[in-house]
Amino acid sequence: MRELLIRQKQVLFFVIAGGLSAIVEIGSFKAFNTYLPHVFARETNFHGIHYPLSNIFSTSCGIISNYFLSIWFVFERGRHSKRKEFAYFMGVSFISTLLSLGFFQVFYSFIFKDNINLIFYTLSPEMISKIAAILLVSILNYSVKKKVIFNG
Repeated sequence: MRELLIRQKQVLFFVIAGGLSAIVEIGSFKAFNTYLPHVFARETNFHGIHYPLSNIFSTSCGIISNYFLSIWFVFERGRHSKRKEFAYFMGVSFISTLLSLGFFQVFYSFIFKDNINLIFYTLSPEMISKIAAILLVSILNYSVKKKVIFNG
C-alpha cells in the first residue's frame, strides 16, 4: 500500500489540493448563494440560470486556490514560462468553469430535487449539484493540466 501511494503521489496530492479547493469553492458558493439573492433579486433564477453570480464568484475562488496549490504541491514546473503557464491554467479553468456551470444547471434543474439529510447537516439541491459538477469537471482538469500545462 505504501509503495502504491509513493508511486501515485502526484494523484494523491492532486486529490488533496482539489479537495481543499473544492472546500473553498463550496464554502464560498454557500456564502454567495445565501447573501447575493438579498442584493440581486434575480440571482436565484436569472432567465433560467440558477445562481449565476454565486457560481461564477465561487468557481473563481476555487480556481485561484487550486492554481497556487497545484504549483506548490502537485505539479513541477513545465517548459512554459510562469506567465504562459498561468495563462494556460486560466484558459483551461475558464473552459472548466463553463462546463461546471453547464453541469450545475443540468443537475439542479433535472436531477437533484430533494435535500439530503446527513444527520449533522442537510445538503440542499443546489449544494448537491455544485458538488457533483466539481467532481465531474475535476477528472478532466487533472488530465489537461498534467499533459498540457505542466508537461508531465
